Amino acid sequence: MKIIVRWLLLASALLLVAYLYPGVSVTSFGSAMIAAFVIGVFNTLLRPLLVLLTLPVTLLTLGLFLFVINALMFWAAAQVLDGFAVAGFAAALIGSLIYSLIGMVIDVAMERLFPNAGRAS
Repeated sequence: MKIIVRWLLLASALLLVAYLYPGVSVTSFGSAMIAAFVIGVFNTLLRPLLVLLTLPVTLLTLGLFLFVINALMFWAAAQVLDGFAVAGFAAALIGSLIYSLIGMVIDVAMERLFPNAGRAS
């Protein structure tokens, strides 16, 4: 149940990003749900590999390069999907920042809604 609620909230967050920032567009809630899923898959599978490969650059920039990696994941999802578009890399950077901030709020809300879900007692 927690995963479905989080997925719906993250899809809503994508719609909010598209509403707040004109460089990101989402055509429908269904497209937002698919995009939220694809972004989650990319962040789960590709992001750790990219973080590892770019570790020297990340250390040199004191972690700021992680913003670039987040933007790449956001942009890559837009490239492979219809109904979710990003105007360019700058739009992906700003859109991913807004999406990440909303995602953090969602994570805090989920912890309050489901305080012991997924934890062993």
